[in-house]
Amino acid sequence: MIFAGIAKTSLVDFPGKIATVLFTPGCNYDCFYCHNRSLIEDIDELIPSEEIEDFLTKRVGFIDGVVITGGEPTLHHDLIPYMIKLKQMGYETKLDTNGSNPDVIRDCIKEKAVDYYAVDYKAPKDRYKEICRGESDPETVLETISVLLDENQKFEVRTTVIPQLSLDNLITMAEELPKVPKYILNPYKKPLRFLESDRELIETPPYSEKDIAVFAETLKLYQPNAVLVF
Repeated sequence: MIFAGIAKTSLVDFPGKIATVLFTPGCNYDCFYCHNRSLIEDIDELIPSEEIEDFLTKRVGFIDGVVITGGEPTLHHDLIPYMIKLKQMGYETKLDTNGSNPDVIRDCIKEKAVDYYAVDYKAPKDRYKEICRGESDPETVLETISVLLDENQKFEVRTTVIPQLSLDNLITMAEELPKVPKYILNPYKKPLRFLESDRELIETPPYSEKDIAVFAETLKLYQPNAVLVF
């Protein structure tokens, strides 16, 4: 398993856990508002696996869990063996995914490799290609979410409320989703790195946290477990 970034201690990325976050390089999407663009283009440096393993070995008992995020982790063929290894070390595991590889999620479940999942649902189905670009396909994301529901897995669905999404868009998304255990709305924050061709999109004024709080209350009519996370 290769990684291009690490957050050694996080209190917000794994619900109820103190966690280390590991960032995989590469993604099959190209969202204009991506905050990890350095992971999908011009990757300057990978972190030696020995360095990560040494850190995690020393932190057993002090860190509760490890989050694998990206980029898109499910693109890496050795994801599941690595997460099983983490569990054998005593860590709980969380996987962040764009939901584009439901078969990998099925294998994660089969191998009991992941304790908690977070799946991004980024746009209404008819706008997915426009906003996510790359190889994005909303049907695979919805399939991933259905698999997690059917297999009674612990998971959340997340949407970043970019200014290009209207309340009507968000309602459509909430209706497209099955009822999920937790539906998180994240405020949009301008990324430090972006494509110059996307500057106009990036610099569109964001919704206020008050606006998004109102959206969350409205979405509870469709997704009872909708919440705003700052």
